[in-house]
Amino acid sequence: MDVNAAVAAAAAIAGVLTGVIAMLAFRWSERDQARPTRTSLHTDPMLPPGVDTVLSVLRSSAVVLDEADAVVKASSAAYALGLVRGGKLAVEPMLKMARDTRRDGEIRQVELDLPRRGTGRGEALAVSARVAPLGSRLVLLLVEDLTEARRIEAVRRDFVANVSHELKTPVGALSLLSEAVMDASDDPEAVERFAGRMQIEATRLTNLVQELIDLSRVQNDDPLEDAEPVGIDELVAEAVDRCRHQAGTKQITMAAGGTADLRVWGNRGQLAAALGNLVENAVNYSPARTRVGIAAHRVNAPGGDLIEIAVTDQGIGISDKDKERIFERFYRVDPARSRQTGGTGLGLAIVKHVAASHGGEVTVWSAEGQGSTFTLRLPEAAAAARDRDRAHQHPDPDETDGPHGLDGFDDLDDLNEEDGQTGGTPHTAHTPHTPTSSRASSPDSTAYHTLSAPEVLP
Repeated sequence: MDVNAAVAAAAAIAGVLTGVIAMLAFRWSERDQARPTRTSLHTDPMLPPGVDTVLSVLRSSAVVLDEADAVVKASSAAYALGLVRGGKLAVEPMLKMARDTRRDGEIRQVELDLPRRGTGRGEALAVSARVAPLGSRLVLLLVEDLTEARRIEAVRRDFVANVSHELKTPVGALSLLSEAVMDASDDPEAVERFAGRMQIEATRLTNLVQELIDLSRVQNDDPLEDAEPVGIDELVAEAVDRCRHQAGTKQITMAAGGTADLRVWGNRGQLAAALGNLVENAVNYSPARTRVGIAAHRVNAPGGDLIEIAVTDQGIGISDKDKERIFERFYRVDPARSRQTGGTGLGLAIVKHVAASHGGEVTVWSAEGQGSTFTLRLPEAAAAARDRDRAHQHPDPDETDGPHGLDGFDDLDDLNEEDGQTGGTPHTAHTPHTPTSSRASSPDSTAYHTLSAPEVLP
């Protein structure tokens, strides 16, 4: 009997101890679950339902902070901008905004300029930061990158200012000249002189407005919508004919050569305007009795053959600092010369946009006092490439001697005189198909047959 009682007492004590141990273990487990861990501060369960999904689709950089200013959630864009480092918000002004918002619950917004990480060039990153409370414990920070918008706005502002200035100059001149005409009504010679000046300013104003329209068109239109195979011979002939009068006035010889029957795919009007601008610049910035050369040839490229059109002059050249900016709108290397020639500063900007929209590029080589070479590179028309391949497979007996220069120049009046330039009229050299180096040859028209950048005319 005593033995049974002892066993029962021992079992009771064991049961009590087991219950106590189980209760302590349960309490300990609850306390561990309630204690925040390093990973729990950065996991989603602390966020209100649906917030994580919303933050994942926002374009803005998003950061969620808890009451201890620790980062609970941060988007990849926030890390890329350098807003979050080591689990903390690294931008002190934003951190102060978050604390103020947590204290009073008010939404705050501010624009800041932050140093750009990793550049070492002092460039600022323009951002707009907006802070709002997220529940009772969290704060949401949204950051929008305004750098590109600021840059576009600056470009637009400069463009408007430049256009206003460029339009104001001829308009003001016309106003003054009209007053001078009224005051000189009794002097026919003075009236005629002032009227001539008015015509010059009116022409300058017309050219500026037209080039603004052309620039807007090449920037907004897709030239490949109405694309067609365009012959390089025709473009070169049109560019030479466009500048014939200016070249004749300055006794500038215009020579053309290279490979015949090349074609590119694109908008004929835009391509003609681009090449015409290059040739016109070469004439305008060349001294009297010099030469301007235009050469076209095919070059091999990994993505397909390219057509290179090089326009070379013996002009004043371009300095290194100016070469970085010559394709900007309204930028002029020599403003005084531009006023004399009626230049608007938009010609090379148009060339740049035309080349880019056709899948090509324009480059420049220049040395001060030696001249410049502008090279326009455009993809060759696919149809032209197929025709060339078929011609190589089945050569024509009548063409065994090779091409005969740029045939497009046969119809240009006074441009193919064999005895050189007469009467101050520019001529275009009709080059034979004999490979000649422009560096090694004498200064005659055949030097332009293989003219290419960076080549200086003799």
